[in-house]
Amino acid sequence: MTLTAADDVLATDFDRLRAHVDDATPLDVERALRSPRRSLADFAALLSDAAGDRLEELARLSHETTVRRFGRTIHLFSPLYLSNECVSVCADNEVPRRTLSPEEVLTEARELRARGFRHLLLVSGEHARIVSKDYLVECVSALAPEIPSISVEVQVWDTDTYRRLAGAGCEGLVVYQETYDRDVYAAVHLKGKKRNYDWRLTALDRGAEAGMRRLGIGALLGLQDDWRVDALAVAAHARALLRRWWRCEVTISLPRLRPAAGFEPEHVVDDRDFVQLLCALRLLLPDTGLVLSTRENPAFRDSLVRLGVTHMSAGSHTEPGGYASPSDAEPQFEVSDDRSPRDVAAALRLAGYDPVWKDWERV
Repeated sequence: MTLTAADDVLATDFDRLRAHVDDATPLDVERALRSPRRSLADFAALLSDAAGDRLEELARLSHETTVRRFGRTIHLFSPLYLSNECVSVCADNEVPRRTLSPEEVLTEARELRARGFRHLLLVSGEHARIVSKDYLVECVSALAPEIPSISVEVQVWDTDTYRRLAGAGCEGLVVYQETYDRDVYAAVHLKGKKRNYDWRLTALDRGAEAGMRRLGIGALLGLQDDWRVDALAVAAHARALLRRWWRCEVTISLPRLRPAAGFEPEHVVDDRDFVQLLCALRLLLPDTGLVLSTRENPAFRDSLVRLGVTHMSAGSHTEPGGYASPSDAEPQFEVSDDRSPRDVAAALRLAGYDPVWKDWERV
């Protein structure tokens, strides 16, 4: 039987790696910084307090690595929220719900195209009846003739459904495990299909098998008290995906928990820790895209461009509707960078970077 990337993650000794973070010496950090091919143990050393004392050097190496592998380019995309309907019982589940019709989705997409976007990420809550596989295929089919690059971040599905989505014109699959700690995962997903940790973890393997060419992962930083545990796991997951599905592009998103309806984050990951994690990921995974959302404030986002970020959202609405016309639906989280796509692109050019709206065409 062929092992999946998820199998590799489950076989990783994260207790040993987490202990190495605490025990790493300045010599371990030096070795990790100078190594031409870094291991997960090196990555653990780069997350340590000893590495934090050399943050400027991490930042310089991260910048140099990113420019060498990606040039001075930033790929811009926009999330398009289809629905915030949800049947999973989570720690926060009482918000006003709305689902766009496929016609409304197309109207929203056309507005985003007019703003410059050619890569859209379709996002929805977990509701298999309202946000069904047929509904998702219909939405993708409606957009595909006009939007060159479509990805989905939706309820996880089986291989056949991902194959249908890929056939309709979807090329990317984004699945946040949210946290790789089973106990914390169970505590925040109380009921429903999303409670199945292993089914979610293996979703990207199913998507890649079905023909998705872009695979996106991430952990919600601050969901648990020890962000380094999820940092180690997301790095191991990315490496496993790159080995198993080497034809696919892999990206990592680093969302920090933001206030949402009825929810305030309990654990805060500060800016310095965030920068250290970003730089460590770049040094471990030089060819992996690092994604930054509008959860972060404008000044911080602009500073991170130079440190290793390769993909950014811009002008985001996190509620269903809102691009083409105002929406009264509840946002999924608060946006900190509310600049227009044009303003974000201008800031990138001012920093010496080229905003990339489109990087491929279906033929």
